[in-house]
Amino acid sequence: MKLVFATHNLNKFKEVQSLLPDTIELVSLTDIGCHDDIPETAATIEGNALLKVKHVKDNYGLDCFADDTGLEVKALNKAPGVYSARYAGPDASAENNINMLLKNMTGIQDRSARFKTIIALSCKGEDLLFEGICQGSIITQKRGAKGFGYDPIFLPDGKNQTFAEMTLKEKSIIGHRGKAMQKLITHFS
Repeated sequence: MKLVFATHNLNKFKEVQSLLPDTIELVSLTDIGCHDDIPETAATIEGNALLKVKHVKDNYGLDCFADDTGLEVKALNKAPGVYSARYAGPDASAENNINMLLKNMTGIQDRSARFKTIIALSCKGEDLLFEGICQGSIITQKRGAKGFGYDPIFLPDGKNQTFAEMTLKEKSIIGHRGKAMQKLITHFS
């Protein structure tokens, strides 16, 4: 089965590809000739994932899935949430976003947070959503060089390594995207 993963993010593509069984041939937006930067204008993580699959379905007619992920920090009323990728501004780098989050967390004792991933699937005329949650906390300084985004400052509950200190396999087992992907894979089983 051929399935489009609606992303241009190579790190995310590799992470997801490593989770899928060999029976699913994963292709990216670039692979199908889509070079659009699909606007993420919805007010929710679920809405943004749905916008991406709708774009692929409407413009390419292919079965696809898309994800959207947000980091929700309890003390910041679930911010950055849906704005995680552009927390420090529309053209912000991961480094900018991390620095802004750490600045906004200065002096805050309750550092609990969670990553939430929603995968929207549009396949064979059916639209479904799959959710993955990983609880943890925000540490005060970056640790690790692996992963991407907020991984260097996110410490999953019960672990002594940030996502950026874990291998891709370790992260996928306990992480939000891995949990949502397992639900997607089970759907195809």
